[in-house]
Amino acid sequence: MPNPLPFLPGMAEVGEGLHKALRDGPISPTTVSLLHLRAGQILGSTYFTIRETGNLRRLGESEERIAAVATWRDATYFTDAERVALELVEAVLTPNPAGERVPDELYARVSAHYDTKAMWSLVMAIAHIGFFTPAALIAKPIPGMPPGQNYSE
Repeated sequence: MPNPLPFLPGMAEVGEGLHKALRDGPISPTTVSLLHLRAGQILGSTYFTIRETGNLRRLGESEERIAAVATWRDATYFTDAERVALELVEAVLTPNPAGERVPDELYARVSAHYDTKAMWSLVMAIAHIGFFTPAALIAKPIPGMPPGQNYSE
């Protein structure tokens, strides 16, 4: 599909607002990118996976940490706060036919590492991916290309 901005020019402002809220929030860019990489893996989005892998490299993350996101539960590369954030994004994006996706027990573990402001930043980091998921999966932006230049036309 072509770049959506000529058709919906107001979307640039909405997208930039989401990016700014995350940049100005209390969650480190590394944690946000780890969440977004895991979300891309769960959603099967090559675009998100490549984008966040590149972002993590630019942030100075090791190849081992980047590769281990897919198997974070068994990997020794993550802090307890990063682990619970990765667990939260998995819970939100993975259907749970046996019960709620984010049980109180998980919320309690997340809130042990993140205060209310940081919790809302985590929620918005996950919402950010949710906002852009349809474009990534339907319009199929070209992985590795800069925003605005990542569509077929």
